[in-house]
This record gives sequence, structure tokens and C-alpha cells, in this order.
Amino acid sequence: MQQLPPHPDSERYSVTLCPPAVTTVAELTAATGVSKSDVINRAVLLLGFIEQERAKGHDLMIRDASGALERIHII
Repeated sequence: MQQLPPHPDSERYSVTLCPPAVTTVAELTAATGVSKSDVINRAVLLLGFIEQERAKGHDLMIRDASGALERIHII
């Protein structure tokens, strides 16, 4: 595993989101009641977790209501 440099407790970023991401952030803040920053932090942490699992050779799967599994591909 790559050794990462030490980091501060928090760091400010300025990013430009594409229109679909803006819509999704708005929908998630409304649905969850958390801030935009929290939504974006959760998204980054989730992608980090997924990438760690993929590096281990694991697949991302979703199970529908009937119990059928579908593999999720993130490009």
C-alpha cells in the first residue's frame, strides 16, 4: 500500500461540480438533512472505500428486492 504524507485535520477545496453532480448534491442534502460538505465528504469516503476493495480484487454488487445480484462497474 502506498505511504501517504501526513495531512491536516481538515482542508478546504474549491471544486466545480458538473450539472448532474450539483443536482445530486441538492437531492441528497434535501433527503438526508446534512450539509453539502457532508454529502461531498461522504461521497469521497465511499469512493475511497470502493477503490480499496477493488484493489483487493473484490467486486461491488447490489442486491435487488428479489435477491438477484448485479455487479456494479465504476469507471
